[in-house]
Amino acid sequence: MNFKKQLLVAALMCGAVTNAMAGGFLTNTNQSISFLRNPARDAAIGIDGVYSNPAGVAFMNDGFHFGVNWQCAIQARTVETTSPYLDHTLQATSSNAPTKRYRGHATAPCVPSLQAAYNKSKWSFQFNFAVTGGGGKCEFEKGNGTFEGAVGQIATQLKALDNTVNGYSVDNYMEGRQFYYGITLGAAYKINEHISVYGGLRGLIGHAKYIAQIKDLQIATTNGGLQTLGTYIDGKKATIATANATCQQVIDIYNQYGSQYDLLKAAIDAGSAPAAYSQIVAAIDAYPTAVATQQQLAVAQSSLETLNNYRDGIDLESTQSGFGIAPLFSVDVKYGWLNLAAKYEFRTKMSLKNNSNLEEASVSATQQFVNGTSIREDSPALLTVGAQITPIDIVRIGLGYHHFYDKDAKKFGDKQELLARGTNEYLGGVEVNCTDRLVLSCGGQITRYGNTDEYMSDISFNVNSWSFGFGASYQANPNVKIEAAYFKTFYDHYKTGTVNGVCNDFTRTNDVIGVGLVVDL
Repeated sequence: MNFKKQLLVAALMCGAVTNAMAGGFLTNTNQSISFLRNPARDAAIGIDGVYSNPAGVAFMNDGFHFGVNWQCAIQARTVETTSPYLDHTLQATSSNAPTKRYRGHATAPCVPSLQAAYNKSKWSFQFNFAVTGGGGKCEFEKGNGTFEGAVGQIATQLKALDNTVNGYSVDNYMEGRQFYYGITLGAAYKINEHISVYGGLRGLIGHAKYIAQIKDLQIATTNGGLQTLGTYIDGKKATIATANATCQQVIDIYNQYGSQYDLLKAAIDAGSAPAAYSQIVAAIDAYPTAVATQQQLAVAQSSLETLNNYRDGIDLESTQSGFGIAPLFSVDVKYGWLNLAAKYEFRTKMSLKNNSNLEEASVSATQQFVNGTSIREDSPALLTVGAQITPIDIVRIGLGYHHFYDKDAKKFGDKQELLARGTNEYLGGVEVNCTDRLVLSCGGQITRYGNTDEYMSDISFNVNSWSFGFGASYQANPNVKIEAAYFKTFYDHYKTGTVNGVCNDFTRTNDVIGVGLVVDL
């Protein structure tokens, strides 16, 4: 892939906000404040169960039930990249490659969700709206290693053409926004006092926007200081033109007088030749060097023409949008102090259509952003199972397990095949009724992705993590309950192997706060 295509790919993909909070690669599972204060909600019975345990909602009282939630998530993504191309002085090699830190800030100041249910006798009719994927904007004010490394390669290529080149300078910026809005409609049926089942449909509306800019690309030389890339290229092209003209003069003289070389040389040796003969013979002698030099100049000219594409920098903007729909099913089994539940969401097939200023791409890696084309971006199938134990009336203990079938969710270029397996999550938590009105809760979640070195990149990544949440609910009156919670995720580091002197160390941070209102009528 040439350097311009590398920059295009990095520019469009970096900063993509996948899941802004808890869940798999493209799924937010924290769709209620109840989840934030205790993630193990897979077998809990409450209005938040419209998402986490829809079959269990059928066991709630008859009437209308509403849950309104607001969350704010603040996330940072950090990549430490080691690469010989990140040295502004162009002195590094694979053995002494520098390490630079790139930090992206992702904000999701308002992530809303709404759950609603109407229960009548054995039936429960339900509605859920939430941001099921993404949810905010991520900014890389200084770009990333892939982006800057491509610029470093440009400077390295120039150094190979001109040994006076000794550095570069660049200003770049990248931003990504991604939102997947989910709307679910379904109904649960209470078969008897112990068992209920649910069926529904979930629609996903996907929207993403990517912005990338590279400005003020400058080249440093030993004798000219910093020059803009355009100024440097124009100067070198003028120098090449002058040198090429000189070589051509030699070649023209050779073509005209080369066959008379011996006669001209003999006349010079006899002392009877005019001065011009010496100039002609010298030019003929220089012919092989002129031909070789002209070939080298042609290569340099071609390289400069390619690099000339960057003289005005890059200013790219791409938006993608699409829609998908899939069924989901749930079952809940309730016996005294034990409640068991399971849910299966089918894979949502979704194609995103591009609206960008990239009209064509000569390599496959950039075809996913060509204006007017569509790419696959499926949301994976999800299996959840859970148990809630009530050893005494005021205490509830929850356990849960999630599996995302990521390898079956088709992505552009079949990138999902690079994963080792799907994502697994393990959850646990406890709720305690401190008074008739006040409930305190806490819980945790462990997330394990099927990452591989081939799948990971500094333009979009997730790493293994464990999360902890706590909060409270307060029954303000018989019909209204207020909830508040804090949710913190601690991420591991994932360090790739070193290839050609380049490796990456990935990690993230994430904090979520939220408040909610539950209304029962």
